Amino acid sequence: MVDNKNMTDKNSKIYPENELQNYPIDSLLIRSEKRTVYEITRRINQQKPNQTQFILNPYFQRDFFWSKEKQSKLIESCLMRVPLPVFYFAEQENGNIVVVDGLQRLIALKRYLSNEFALQFTYKSPLQGQTFEQLSPKLQNRLEETQLILYIIDYQVPELIKLELFERVNSGESLTRQQMRHALYNGSSTYWLKKQAQNDLFKKNTGFTKNPCKEMRDCEYINRFCAFILLGIDNYHDNMDQFLAETLKYMNEMTDSELNEQAEKFQRSMVNNNNVFGDFAFRNSHSKTRKCRLNIALFDVFSVCLSNYSETEVSQQKDKISQAFGILMNNKKFKSSINSNFAKANQKYNIEVRFSLVKQMLNEVMK
Repeated sequence: MVDNKNMTDKNSKIYPENELQNYPIDSLLIRSEKRTVYEITRRINQQKPNQTQFILNPYFQRDFFWSKEKQSKLIESCLMRVPLPVFYFAEQENGNIVVVDGLQRLIALKRYLSNEFALQFTYKSPLQGQTFEQLSPKLQNRLEETQLILYIIDYQVPELIKLELFERVNSGESLTRQQMRHALYNGSSTYWLKKQAQNDLFKKNTGFTKNPCKEMRDCEYINRFCAFILLGIDNYHDNMDQFLAETLKYMNEMTDSELNEQAEKFQRSMVNNNNVFGDFAFRNSHSKTRKCRLNIALFDVFSVCLSNYSETEVSQQKDKISQAFGILMNNKKFKSSINSNFAKANQKYNIEVRFSLVKQMLNEVMK
């Protein structure tokens, strides 16, 4: 069996049980600031020491992008001195600031000041066809000095509240919780998830074949795999959103070596699950007539548990594991733990049940 490294030194940083109850909810959670367009755009994704950076999640840049006409109207509004809606940001512990609401506007401003497009309107305008460098100095200064009102969520705000605020204030296309987590905890963890989501066997086992998966469901599955391995069930407090957010924060502090080790574990798991279950990996039927739907509870337990064995061990016992799984599917307690509705499947009791039964099954088969 492959050793499962126990990082107890980092587990001490996991959130306290009563984080929400202890947080002074009546104190200031969001502060207001004013910055010019120039101040913000020159600090977008520019890695300069001792300087606050405004981070635009690169995956969102690709998935949510305004038309050139809509971008042009924004620039025109600034030049006309039309007040813009407020922007919402989330502060990271390192001082960097991530966009919560206003991403498209900032991308448009950044692109225009970088001369990446010329203004384009469907109506007559003296600005038609002009890039930033073609504007008069007066209009260039007016655009750069446009005042933006920022509301910044303090980095000390608990993860659950942060996600709720993100959901409340985001005015663009509706985002999934995993997309929110990718924006709020953008770093080595989110890049790691996206890289692992391109694993061919993961895509084959799960059916997540789109590149990229816009809703980031592929990343959510892998996020769960990491959560149960790195934080463990003991640190799960019946709230999956908070558990997954804490995992990304935890992974952002991991070294490259530790992330590589986690990648090897994940890749080994995908090989082992494909070897045992083939096209029916993470599905609750052995029927050979049709492929059943992906079951997230089975993904959790089998992705984690089979990652603890070498490929050789699993290959030698794959038929016995498959047969034992068929027997386990007749266990009412196990079936209930994986076939409950999504909320019940995420209850700690059901998670403990399925992990306990699968570990017991594998211990008997692999001994």
